[in-house]
Amino acid sequence: MSALPQSLPGLPAASATLRFQSAAASVTSRYPSRVRPLSRPPAGSELKPVLGNYGFPVLGHLLSTFVEPLEFARERYERFGPVSWAGGIGFRVVQLMGPEALETAWINRDKAFSSARGWAPVIGPFFHRGIMLLDFEEHRDHRRIMQQAFTRSALDGYLTLMRPGISRTVTSWPTAAGFPFYTAVKKLLLDQAAEVFVGAVLGAEADRLSSDFHDTVCGGQAMIRADVPGGTWARGLRARERLERYFAAQIPERRAGTGADLFSMMCRSRSEDGDSFSDADIVNHMIFLLMAAHDTSAIAISMLVYELGRNLRWQDALRDEADAGDGLGLADLDGAYPLLDVAFKEILRMYAPAGTLFRQTVTDTEVCGHYIPRKTQVAINVYASMRLADWWPDPDRFDPGRFLGGGDVAAVHRYAFAPFGGGVHKCIGQQFADMNVKLVMHQLLRHFRWRVAPGYRPLMTWGTGPTPADGLPISLQRLSGG
Repeated sequence: MSALPQSLPGLPAASATLRFQSAAASVTSRYPSRVRPLSRPPAGSELKPVLGNYGFPVLGHLLSTFVEPLEFARERYERFGPVSWAGGIGFRVVQLMGPEALETAWINRDKAFSSARGWAPVIGPFFHRGIMLLDFEEHRDHRRIMQQAFTRSALDGYLTLMRPGISRTVTSWPTAAGFPFYTAVKKLLLDQAAEVFVGAVLGAEADRLSSDFHDTVCGGQAMIRADVPGGTWARGLRARERLERYFAAQIPERRAGTGADLFSMMCRSRSEDGDSFSDADIVNHMIFLLMAAHDTSAIAISMLVYELGRNLRWQDALRDEADAGDGLGLADLDGAYPLLDVAFKEILRMYAPAGTLFRQTVTDTEVCGHYIPRKTQVAINVYASMRLADWWPDPDRFDPGRFLGGGDVAAVHRYAFAPFGGGVHKCIGQQFADMNVKLVMHQLLRHFRWRVAPGYRPLMTWGTGPTPADGLPISLQRLSGG
């Protein structure tokens, strides 16, 4: 892993693009658009229609959801309640907010919500047939096989592989007044994904894989969704094709080997019934898992560093806790560092890294008494749901103490805090993400003190969740002896 953070492709451009989108959103958001029902409920059903409006012609409310997703979502919640619809690039998308609405979609008792169809128009070309993009019995069967790659013994093996690289890279970061933290940690996690998940040799091979991972993720987030040479979408498609060839070529060797990296484990995984993945399954799942592992963790770590950089009392408390411990092993993730636990939970609540999850209805259904017809695109808004004052007093304040057993927690619905989703699609890599974030933070706390500039607010864009578009500059100071 390289010591100094090299600027990842697209960060300066993302910042400039966001500023342009902000200006455009301020114009499109003022367009007068009449409120109307999405569809009339069946006669005698006693269900309510889903209300909303399309917004600006063609674009709908797309720019507002990119530029000011929290403000936009909370305004719709106040205006229409937990179920509403909005337009965007030809779609009429129903937004679900609040724990009751989220629970209905995640538990999916009548199997009305398809994850595969919901994600297809969003990231389908880049992550098709990844575990999140499968449905019902097929999803269940694939998850049973994949679970063998996320057992406690497998996680312990990943931890052993991860620890040296994270320690080496974090401790090599320089003292700097404007250290681009998001840029640095994203590169760290991309390199780690190549090394630990794939078992790639450090150097040109790992660098090429990291670049392809990055371009594939960005492709799924492109606003201009066409295979135009030089465009973000096109770069993502070409990167996906290279990743497919890379993984497919190595599967026979990995099946026969004894490697402890995730790729090797996936090649050898079998369910209790003896089922295993086909070569195509392994390729599809690896590309998806690599995205899920590095992108969401980069957001969580960065936003925790941001909040601790302006809440120095909490930073010092977490540092004292880290210094008092002997290290961070798998057993230590289960309560050995309680302050780090609650700080991580608060970041997941405030900046849900998997901020919006998509579904499409395959049959007529209802959510919170609202009628939703079949073939409706549905957005499960996890990010804004965990920032609702109905469930979280003072929801925009960083307060890890609310998870220490105070009054804020007692009355919370079980799906009011659900950063990893729920039901059968609950994130299979939750423990890996926990391990990843805490390993990086443990090293950072023991070797550095940091702060953000007074009054600084990161320029945010939307990726898998709320993402710093400006690289998240911090003032990084090495501790004596660190």
